[in-house]
Amino acid sequence: MAGIVNAWIDATPWMPRDLPAGQIKALIARGMALREMWVIGDPVEGYISIESKIAHIWGFYCARTGQGLGKRLMDRAKAGRAYLSLNTHLPNLGAQRFYAREGFETVAEQEPDPVATLGPTADRVSTGIRELRMEWRR
Repeated sequence: MAGIVNAWIDATPWMPRDLPAGQIKALIARGMALREMWVIGDPVEGYISIESKIAHIWGFYCARTGQGLGKRLMDRAKAGRAYLSLNTHLPNLGAQRFYAREGFETVAEQEPDPVATLGPTADRVSTGIRELRMEWRR
């Protein structure tokens, strides 16, 4: 999973590398015990990480887009739920199109947090990039 995130960061011109690759791996490992996580592929080609208590998606990455992997993961995340929320970076137009197709609506544009968190279960340094908060309701 960390390999997918790190490859995405390295391939995305507008995304600064705010954490070393090893720290991203450690954050994901810590989150595995605290969140609902679903993966697809063997080896892993995508994953989604959800804080069940608040129904918030903290991580959602696929190594390949346009192959239906993200759709399958999102369908699994929606199963049995009436609500989900997530944040996506403002420049990430492809993700925003995907979320809109999945029924998510933008509810707010957010300034980057000076000290951002991945929820109460893991810390990260803010990327400094504005984000959209999006929500889905059944």
